[in-house]
Amino acid sequence: MSPEYVRPYVKSQKNDERDAEAIAETATRPTMRFIQLKSGEQLDMQSLHRVRDRLVGQRTALMNQLRGLLLERGIAVPQGRRKLEQHLAAMLEGDDAQLSSRIRSLIVNMQAEWAALDRRIEACDDEFATQAKTDDAARRLASIPGIGVLNATALAAAVGNAATFARGRDPAAWLGLVPRQMTAGGKPRLLGITKRGNKYLRKLLVHGARAALPSLSASTTPLGRWLRSLLERAHKNTVIVALANKLARIVWAVLRHGGTYDAAVVTA
Repeated sequence: MSPEYVRPYVKSQKNDERDAEAIAETATRPTMRFIQLKSGEQLDMQSLHRVRDRLVGQRTALMNQLRGLLLERGIAVPQGRRKLEQHLAAMLEGDDAQLSSRIRSLIVNMQAEWAALDRRIEACDDEFATQAKTDDAARRLASIPGIGVLNATALAAAVGNAATFARGRDPAAWLGLVPRQMTAGGKPRLLGITKRGNKYLRKLLVHGARAALPSLSASTTPLGRWLRSLLERAHKNTVIVALANKLARIVWAVLRHGGTYDAAVVTA
């Protein structure tokens, strides 16, 4: 069970006996939702994703620090990782009077650290690609537009066979891709998305939806017609989140019922 559901049944101060009593009381509730235990392979894959996410964050922080060092010396670099690489290479090859020898050697060391992080991230990506080819669930998820190797392995490890969810809208709500409700006096009011649950999976789904939106909206499938209609009356970012919600439902259907993605049977 989720710890947030057990907490209201803990009486007074917390100790092991009261925790056990609260768990036993929570388990007897007729509407309680339970969590399916993960296998060792799922836990290993989730750990690998966490390590890769940490390495990507370190690389981003390193690039931002490089930009800050250059900006302090009046050198502004355009946005983009490739532009920063090209600018650093051209600057170190030439004789820029704005950079002292100490800063030059520091930038060279930071470039070596950047290359080491790139190699470690690529090693993780290679392992994800191998897992997507050998694991049946990840291979079927990769057939969905917007669900690449990274998304497929992360979702297969986190969701499993999707037996925990009774319907397609449950995993979308679990990932925080549904509007927050503020209903009082029988008057419903929908706000922004709740952003509950696993923020890493939600980020992957939103980025996947952003990448797949142009091709899907140009298709003649029911999903493409739904996206074009939504783009006419909503902001693009809202459509991206709506598509991420739809992808979460499709992921549940593929994992729960088997088979692969079929664009002809996906309805809006």
